[in-house]
Amino acid sequence: MKNRKLLLGILFIGLLASSCYTEVIVDDDLIIEPPINTALVLESYDLWYVDINETRGNGEVPFLQRAFTISFDRGIVYANNNLSGLGKTGNGLGIDVGAYATYSGQVEIDHDADGLWLLEVFALDNNTLELYDSRSDTSYILEGYQRNSFDYDMVFYDNIHYFLQEYQVWEKTYTSEVGALNEFDEENYLQFFDDIGGYFRSSVDVQGIPLTNIQWDYEGDYEVYDVVNDATLKTLTLDYDYLGNDYFELYVINDSTIELYHVSSGTVYEFTGRGYIQYLKSGDGTGKKRSKTNNPVMDVTRQRNM
Repeated sequence: MKNRKLLLGILFIGLLASSCYTEVIVDDDLIIEPPINTALVLESYDLWYVDINETRGNGEVPFLQRAFTISFDRGIVYANNNLSGLGKTGNGLGIDVGAYATYSGQVEIDHDADGLWLLEVFALDNNTLELYDSRSDTSYILEGYQRNSFDYDMVFYDNIHYFLQEYQVWEKTYTSEVGALNEFDEENYLQFFDDIGGYFRSSVDVQGIPLTNIQWDYEGDYEVYDVVNDATLKTLTLDYDYLGNDYFELYVINDSTIELYHVSSGTVYEFTGRGYIQYLKSGDGTGKKRSKTNNPVMDVTRQRNM
């Protein structure tokens, strides 16, 4: 891990001046900087997006591994552990997950489920922080946003795998009149699992039935792809066991609705999530952790006319 003998005085120059001024003393080339106001740094943005793909180190801080965003507000730590509800839950900040206290260049977080953590705080630029856990030698990179300028589309598309798994079932609620007939017209339910290698199931049962009554007719592997030079488009393939595959353009409509554009037939389908799974604070099944994602890439051109 990189040398951490950094001058903490670089942290957000405009915010770091402490209310208690301390003179700089020069003695044999030793420079003592004024104490920084870490609280002002952490509270300078409403939301800190946890860019999980930029994490460095082999350890983890459990509550940061779960969170899409984390916020520091007058001694309380908030987190958005779900994409569904992002921007709404807790007035946009998420759920209350603990408390914090600040020191010069450090924040001590007392998490409700994960206990006490002392993290070092470094500034990488004017809206990017590094939180470093010395015990596990692991760094998390946080990007700061105000609520009214937060890029929600970016977060959904960057984390589309997790969004697909935030509902027990996706139910088809719309099929366009335009489009050629195809076998996918008959399928009304989809279910996605990532923990077992990108596995999905589908059903032709009638719409509106209880989730427990769904009979799964087909299964196979699915894959989500990034698209070259198109950050707000993902593509999806459903590879049915023994039955070939279907290819879609995948769009996020809102925090409970996705659109699948079946390229070969030109048909548009909308699926609405049912059975919302809220990820809370702990590791007992309500605290799903994120991991680095490296989607395969397709060099294709968007076909859906929005």
